[in-house]
Amino acid sequence: MKMSLDSSVSFIFFTLVVLQFLPLTIQQATESCSSALPLNDLTFNSSLLQCVEAWTAQNYILRYARTLENTWSFILSAPDSSVFIGIGFSTNGQMIGSSAVVGWLPPGGGGGQAKQYFLGGQSPGEVTPDQGDLVIVNGSLKIESVSSRLYMSFQLTAETPRQSILYAKGPAGFFPASPGFRLREHQSMTTTTINYNTGSQSVVKGSPHSKLRKTHGLMNMIGWGILIIIGAIVARHMKQWEPTWFYSHIAIQIIGFLLGLTGIICGLILENRTNASNVSTHKALGITILVMGGLQVLALLARPDKESKYRKYWNWYHHNIGRALIILAICNIFYGIHLAKAGSSWNAGYGSAVGVLALAATGLEVRKLMNK
Repeated sequence: MKMSLDSSVSFIFFTLVVLQFLPLTIQQATESCSSALPLNDLTFNSSLLQCVEAWTAQNYILRYARTLENTWSFILSAPDSSVFIGIGFSTNGQMIGSSAVVGWLPPGGGGGQAKQYFLGGQSPGEVTPDQGDLVIVNGSLKIESVSSRLYMSFQLTAETPRQSILYAKGPAGFFPASPGFRLREHQSMTTTTINYNTGSQSVVKGSPHSKLRKTHGLMNMIGWGILIIIGAIVARHMKQWEPTWFYSHIAIQIIGFLLGLTGIICGLILENRTNASNVSTHKALGITILVMGGLQVLALLARPDKESKYRKYWNWYHHNIGRALIILAICNIFYGIHLAKAGSSWNAGYGSAVGVLALAATGLEVRKLMNK
């Protein structure tokens, strides 16, 4: 009984001690614009700095000021949660084409590192270290940890820095390493616009055309690139289920055609709104696919009876136009992913779908040959 009482007293005492230190720990990791800046070795007057709570969800704080003529000083702080932190400057609010400053401080010592990166695309291979168009003052770029927070400071030479700013948080436990210093895809990010004179900031929900671009890609991918292939497989390998295969084939192809048509319309609207200048080949292939798809739909209306002497010519036309359409569609989808710089995830996702369909078609073809 006494031992139990002693254990209870010890537990309560330990709990009280933990509760005393817990607010201190939270306070150290959390910061606001009213918090004092805990840095002592700055080369400029910190009282000049304006402060913005840049990314509330991640407790990112941005301090900045024009400290010299055409020289801007920045300090980005964030909780030290064993990730890299990044700030990008964009001309159009998009990640692709931006230049960013990324810093990290691996646990266990060794010192922190910070580098400029050019964000040429969404895949890691297109994010290039020691590249970009930010003019960073020599020796100004550094990162350090103070009271469980990272402080990344740097100075830019610019009349006025770009107002579209991106913030990123890296994946847990990953840090770029020599010699390539490649980044992995961020865990999360946000885009904002800032008025450097007033310090006011607004969060950008996304590119005004990002939803249209995704709709264009997904509709074409699902319509021309997946459903049309499935419909062709049904027509070639499911004829033992008469007439179910025929109606299934027609239904799948019509749905695929309508989705593909929607995707192409979205693409034409997107081209008009963005004034894209590098999509002429992609557009021509898309229109060709649409015309071929329309001819396939119309061919159903002119389908001769099985006993007709013209049926073999119709079959040759229908089958070969369908095969050409599928090949063009797959090629154009991958080409569209390349043009949009959508990254490896889109290539991997669609490539996996095509691979599964190709394996299924190959297996069915082998079975058909063995049953002859």
